[in-house]
Amino acid sequence: MTHAPHGHGEKRLARVLIVDDNADLLDNLREILVGARYVVHSAATCAEALEVARLGFEVALVDLRLPDGDGTQLAPRLKEENPDGEVVLLTGFATLESAVAAVRAGACAYLVKPCQPQELLVTVEQAMRQVRLHSEKRELARRAHTAEKLAAVGTMTAGLSHEIRNPLNAAALQLSVLERRVQKLPGEERPPLLEPLHLVRDEIRRLDHILEDFLQFARPREFRAQRVKVIPVLDRVLDLLEGAAQQRHVQVLRSYSAVPAVAGDEERLRQVVMNLALNALEAVPDGGWLRISCQPAEDPEQVEVLVDDCGPGVPAEIRERVFEPFFTTKAKGSGLGLPIVHAIVTQHGGTIAVEDAPEGGARFALRIPRYR
Repeated sequence: MTHAPHGHGEKRLARVLIVDDNADLLDNLREILVGARYVVHSAATCAEALEVARLGFEVALVDLRLPDGDGTQLAPRLKEENPDGEVVLLTGFATLESAVAAVRAGACAYLVKPCQPQELLVTVEQAMRQVRLHSEKRELARRAHTAEKLAAVGTMTAGLSHEIRNPLNAAALQLSVLERRVQKLPGEERPPLLEPLHLVRDEIRRLDHILEDFLQFARPREFRAQRVKVIPVLDRVLDLLEGAAQQRHVQVLRSYSAVPAVAGDEERLRQVVMNLALNALEAVPDGGWLRISCQPAEDPEQVEVLVDDCGPGVPAEIRERVFEPFFTTKAKGSGLGLPIVHAIVTQHGGTIAVEDAPEGGARFALRIPRYR
C-alpha cells in the first residue's frame, strides 16, 4: 500500500518501507510519516517486504519478529535489494542482545515500540542522512572517474585534431570534385553513382561532428556570464526543431512560467537545450510528444528548465552513467553529447539530473542560477 502526495515538477519525496504485521501500529507509523511528507510503502511479512522493496526505498522500518521470519535476517536481504537504503529495526524489548543483533544485521538504528512521533522522525531523518552520504560518496566517485576520462580526452585531442581533420578535409574536397564530374554525365547514369557519393559525404560530416565534439569537450571556451532571458532561448530551440518534429508528427509542447533571467552564455545554453530536445525527439515514437517547460526552482536563486518526453525513459541502472564521456546506448555517436551538456551546465554553476517524467518517459531537469 502506498501513500504519496504528488505535484507537477515537485521534487521526489523520500520513500519509507514499514514491515510489521501489527495493523494498528503500522497505520500509526504511516500517519506520522505521511504527515512529515514521506512516501510510505508497507508489508506484513518478509516475503511481501522483499516484493515491495523492488519499488525502491530510502529507509526501511523492520519489526524483529514477523510471521514468516526474523527481522535481523530480512534486513541484509533488503540491503541487497537496495544497497543505498538504510534499515531501522523495530523491537518491543530494548536489550543489549537486540542492539548487537541490529548492528550485525546491517541496521543503522533500532526503535523500541511503541515509539514517540518525534523519536520516530528523528531516527528516520538520521537514516536519511546516511542515505544522502551514500549518494554523495557515489557522486564523488563518479566525478573522479569522469575526471580520469577527461584527462584522456585532453591528451588525445591535440593529435586527433591534426591527424584526423586533415585527411577528412582532403577526402571531402575530392568527393566534391567527383560529384561535380558525375553531375556532367547523362541524366540516367547519375542516380546510381550519386547515391553512394552522398552516403560517403554524410559519413564524413558525421566524423567531422564527432571530432568537433572531442575538441569542444576537451578545450571548452572561456566562460563569461551575461544576463540571459530563458524563454527566448527555449523558443529559438523549439522553432528550429519544429520542422523535424512535424515530419514525424511529434507534438512539441511549450509550458512556460514567468522566470527571472539567468546568468550564462546564451549560445551555450541554447546548445544545451537543443541537445536535450533532439535526444527527446529521437526517444519518442512517431505521433508522440515532447515538452519543454520553465519555472522557478525550489531554490529561489535558480531557474528550472524541464525537457520531458513520452518515450521509454532512461533505465535507473544507467542514469548515473549518461553524463560519462563515451558512454552511449546509440548505435552511432561519440558518447559526448550529454557529457558536453553536463560540462556546460557545471560551468554555469548549475545542475542537471535525469528523472521520470510525470506522464512516463524521461525528464531532464536543468537548474541554472538566476542573474544578479
